[in-house]
Amino acid sequence: MKKLMAVMAVIAIAAVVTSSPAEARRGWWNGQQGGGYYDVAAMSGLNLSAEQTVKLTSLRESHLREVKPMQDHMYSKAGELRLLWLQQTPDQAKILAVQKETRTLRDQLTDKQISYRLEANKILTPEQLTKVQAYGAGRGYGYAKGMRGQGGMGTGPGMGQGMGMGGY
Repeated sequence: MKKLMAVMAVIAIAAVVTSSPAEARRGWWNGQQGGGYYDVAAMSGLNLSAEQTVKLTSLRESHLREVKPMQDHMYSKAGELRLLWLQQTPDQAKILAVQKETRTLRDQLTDKQISYRLEANKILTPEQLTKVQAYGAGRGYGYAKGMRGQGGMGTGPGMGQGMGMGGY
């Protein structure tokens, strides 16, 4: 009976881990990205020129291609961490090592997101930038659906909540 329960637990974990990359495309961090990832081009009321829209879209697509391997690695590490915690006797050293690698990846992703955001801001006029800043005033620009689910800046505190790709 214990073996059956262990096998079922591993199967359940595998299902969660393999569904994570699919969830990543919908959005990370508690499923709230919604493809928005500070998508200024999708924000209403900015009156972007066609050239600005093309530049912002290109910048965003390039950025997402660049961070996708890091995101996928993060999901992989989250699954690995879950499996380590499910061990009969969890190995503290292994858990701490995987957690440390996860923190390193999180920091790298944050740095990439900040660089992307600063580059996106350079494309905007001062008036547009003021509007963008007003959308997120006091809320931080995180990974969330933002503006009425249209995709865009988040409305939560900074980078979202929770652990793993749900908070990474």
